[in-house]
Amino acid sequence: MALVPYEEGGGWAARQLHSPWATFHFASRTIRLQQDWRRLGVAAVVWDAAVVLCAYLEMEGIDLRDRSVIELGAGTGLLGIVVTLLGTWTVSVSHVLVSPLGAHVTITDRAAALEFLESNVQANLPPELRPRAVVKELTWGKDLENFPPGAFDFILGADIVYLEETFVELLQTLEHLCSERTVILLSCRIRYERDLKFLKMLRERFSVSEVHYDSSKDVHIYKAQRGSRKDDF
Repeated sequence: MALVPYEEGGGWAARQLHSPWATFHFASRTIRLQQDWRRLGVAAVVWDAAVVLCAYLEMEGIDLRDRSVIELGAGTGLLGIVVTLLGTWTVSVSHVLVSPLGAHVTITDRAAALEFLESNVQANLPPELRPRAVVKELTWGKDLENFPPGAFDFILGADIVYLEETFVELLQTLEHLCSERTVILLSCRIRYERDLKFLKMLRERFSVSEVHYDSSKDVHIYKAQRGSRKDDF
């Protein structure tokens, strides 16, 4: 697992990466995640792109109930946990209602990160929601036979675009999981020229638009769909 560079030992961001816990508040719940940079590197810390995508899904009120959702490169599990909660609970200003039609969420990462990921998911979902969130191994381009083609309404990824050698496999994975109705949401910080190269490759296969930009965290959210589709959520 390659590392995303940052200033070792310097500043608030570095301290956050090395903190053993990270706490967030989404879907009217407090989510407390274990982190372990020294053992698993990028797979075991919460990145800003995940936080921004969680906030976007909640603030926009995107209806995830009774939808099939898969997250790629889940890491600590924050996004998958929040999607499970948002896909089961209808949240309004004054009250929270439990929906009988919850989202079915598949939370994926490589084999080395699964035990850590599973522990965070189990710790942060109430027992009645745990069956709706399945943690599963997925190495891009290699485990696709374990996932039905075109079976997902949403494909989500937060800060998964940074290693050029994975771009072809990531695109292959997106194409396998995608149907005509599927909405892909990718949240990322554009750090390098190669990140723009991935967006160019993505646009050759999908209709792509930027749907949100968080200037405080310098994080972009892109929506992609097959062909020329630009459906609302």
